[in-house]
Amino acid sequence: MKVVTSVLSVFFLLFLAASGQSQSKPAADLIVNNAKVWTVDKLHPTAQAVAVLGERIVAVGSIAELNAWRGPNTRVIDAAGKLLLPGFNDSHVHFVSGGAQLDNVQLNDATSPEEFARRIGARTKNTAKGEWILGGDWDETKWNPTQLPTKELIDPVTPDTPVFVNRYDGHMALANSLALRMAGVSAKTPDPPGGTIVRDAQGNPTGALKDAAMEYVNKVIPPLTHEQRLLAVKRALAHAASFGVTSVQDMNPEYADIAVFSELLQRGELTARIYAAPFIMRVDDQAKIGIRHAFGGPYLRIGALKGYADGSLGSATAYFFDPFTDQPSNHGLLSDEMQPVSVMRDRMMTADAAGLQLCTHAIGDQAISIILDLYSDVVKAHGEADRRFRIEHAQHMAAKDFYRFAQLQVIASVQPYHAIDDGRWAEKRIGHDRASRTYAFRTFLNHGVRLALGTDWNVAPLNPMLTVYAAATRATLDGKNPNGWFPEQKLTVEETVEAYTMGSAYAEFQEKEKGSISPGKLADMVLLSDNIFSTDPTKIRDVKALVTIVGGRIVWDRIETK
Repeated sequence: MKVVTSVLSVFFLLFLAASGQSQSKPAADLIVNNAKVWTVDKLHPTAQAVAVLGERIVAVGSIAELNAWRGPNTRVIDAAGKLLLPGFNDSHVHFVSGGAQLDNVQLNDATSPEEFARRIGARTKNTAKGEWILGGDWDETKWNPTQLPTKELIDPVTPDTPVFVNRYDGHMALANSLALRMAGVSAKTPDPPGGTIVRDAQGNPTGALKDAAMEYVNKVIPPLTHEQRLLAVKRALAHAASFGVTSVQDMNPEYADIAVFSELLQRGELTARIYAAPFIMRVDDQAKIGIRHAFGGPYLRIGALKGYADGSLGSATAYFFDPFTDQPSNHGLLSDEMQPVSVMRDRMMTADAAGLQLCTHAIGDQAISIILDLYSDVVKAHGEADRRFRIEHAQHMAAKDFYRFAQLQVIASVQPYHAIDDGRWAEKRIGHDRASRTYAFRTFLNHGVRLALGTDWNVAPLNPMLTVYAAATRATLDGKNPNGWFPEQKLTVEETVEAYTMGSAYAEFQEKEKGSISPGKLADMVLLSDNIFSTDPTKIRDVKALVTIVGGRIVWDRIETK
């Protein structure tokens, strides 16, 4: 096995020679030895050891070859034959809300309305007067019968505590009566553009608000304090490290979130690399000061913008050409940002002219098609360029649009866990034909579309092993599709890891800096408890991160390496 030495180390050796020092090469700060290294570098796909100097990888090769990098102060991790991968790069998270949800009321696994109400009632006992009960991530599809929760379910246990708990997809939330009164929402309140107030037979709000209608309540909830935001980020960072997630692409952070990231960076406490994509409505802020895509340093970058075309399938607000099978009068909602569509076009044109990257949430087939139209308009107006357009989720494709996706070189930023979650009930909502083009990962690859993988945390778990399991098996969470829901769309484990590392790095213009275990790249790696390439795919979800390394620094250590 031939050792690969980086340009960085060569320059260092030349410096030593010029200065008259006799040492043949510098000693590495860290060596990971006796590993099964899967590099995601097609020129050198496997190795046994990796040497790190400072924040970067300087050599990848055999155990014998890398012994030359060992010095008296080199820290050596004996991987004991375990699998070493590049650190996972989650291409789509909501980092602060994810961190906050770790301490919020947990409703996702509440399997009945009664349990839902009980947990909220229990939470009130630990909620100070004037504070809100938030978060939740509830999922009514786990109830029998399936039914949306109403304010009447929780009012008896929350008479003096305002409640606004979101559905797990983030496109619907439930308010109790106190919260509705504080927001001024009544039977006379109109549905806003891009949103729906769910009403009973008499026209009164049930407490459930969809998409833009959630803003009625959101605007009366006190914003997080700096201390609360700081705690949420620290919780999120620790959570990411425990799973081997070394980079995240944060969708829709507030500027106050980015300020916290910057504060932690300055303190040396940022243990994951962050690419922040604020709301596209703020396009003028970045455009005015000349920030372009991927602006910043190795740990914190901005220069992307996140927009919304529609809602979600679960909340029946994803925008389709045809109506929902189970709701014949409804084919979803265009977001408030798209009303009219010309407003979104203008923002995209402004962003692209400024060199900013466009990342657009689009789930329904018509929403995706409209965004492809808008991206095409941008290219026609401004000419060809390395833009790396992204569509976030890209869940339900029209057959005609796979080719356009590839032609425009749009990146599909997708979340495989959603497939095994939604697959429990999606066909009831959109029928078999449309479902066959849902989470169509294999079809994307067959058309030459680049994939960038992520989770949408806190909509789905941050754990990459669940994502790899989902992509490789497509076995729905209800156990009813053990051989895979539309199994022809499965990815191999190798394809999944590549999309989760190099694919995600490419999606943020960082493929030369990270995404593979290659000399010269940032030393972001994860050591796993089991070899996911040889284990039974059904067992991948149980694999753990043993050691997580970011920039040569160990940020998670389950085995307490010395």
